[in-house]
Order: sequence, then C-alpha cells, then structure tokens
Amino acid sequence: MISEEARESILDAAEQLYYAKGYAAVGMDELRAAAGVSLKRVYALFPSKNDIIKAVLGRKHLEWERMLSDAVASVGHDAGARLLAVYDFLENWFCTDDFRGCAFINAFGELGGTTPEIAQIVREHKASFQQYMADLVAEIGAPETLAAQLSILAEGAQSTAAISGDPRVAVQARGAAEVLVAAAMSAG
Repeated sequence: MISEEARESILDAAEQLYYAKGYAAVGMDELRAAAGVSLKRVYALFPSKNDIIKAVLGRKHLEWERMLSDAVASVGHDAGARLLAVYDFLENWFCTDDFRGCAFINAFGELGGTTPEIAQIVREHKASFQQYMADLVAEIGAPETLAAQLSILAEGAQSTAAISGDPRVAVQARGAAEVLVAAAMSAG
C-alpha cells in the first residue's frame, strides 16, 4: 500500500471510528486494524494520535464547507431562500442514520480543555461558519448582528439534535430563523 493510500485508509477509519465512538475511546490498535495498516505505518505517517485527529478535522472542515455550499447553491439565487437553506441542510444531515452531532463540537467537548491545538482548529471551523452566515446575511441586506444570532441557532440545533435524536430540531430552528430574519428586515 503506497503512503497516500495508507494515509487515506487511516483517515477514513479514524473519521468513522471517532465519530461513532469518540476521540478518546478509540485506541491506536483499533484504528490500525480498521485501516488495515501496520502500527509502524500509522506512526510513520502520523507521529501522534493528535496528528490524526487534526487531519480528520481538516478533512471534515472541507467536507462541511462543500456540502453546505452545495445545499445553499441548490436553491438558486434568492438570498432569503439561500439563508434558510442552511437549516434545510441541517435537517437532511440530522436525518442520516449515523448522525452523532457535530464532529467539531464533539472534539472540543472531549479534547478542547486539554489539547489547545484541537481547540484552535474547532474555533477556526466555527469562525468560518459564522463568516459564511455573515456573507448570507449580507446578501439579504440585514444587520450584521443577525448573522451571529442565526449561527447560534444553527449550532444549538446541532447539539440539541445530537442529544435528543430528533431531526425535527432543524425545522424548529428554521422557523425561529424565519422570525429573526423577518424582525431584522422590518427593523432595518
């Protein structure tokens, strides 16, 4: 197995295992077995477990951005519809069989207090989402403060859906977003 293939096998296995079981619960032997590579190869490509976690989160960030952008773009050019499409995207995600919450929130909960570099990756991911929401809010000409409110609403929906197991949380969040958008537009 060439290095790039082995690297991808390790990251694929790590992403699946960490998301299903948690970051701390997955040992290197379990990861090695799931990836089908030797422990020596794992450590040659990733000197530490934190290096694997950072690489997994880097991939998840790119995947999240692509999937969210695709979902928003799929509704066309209406700025209001684009903004609310974020919550439709969340609903679709919450309905998947393997939904276990936000990988970044999960990583922060497990490792953020003890691993500053993981906490920073999570903060950067969340800041990127907030900027994305700010860009969508700017498209409708609403006050900038609306972006933070809508971001908090989306983040809360992710946590609530993971804990409750109820994908309807996204529908409720979308309804609240509609109220916030209407109020912001009427005030401005």
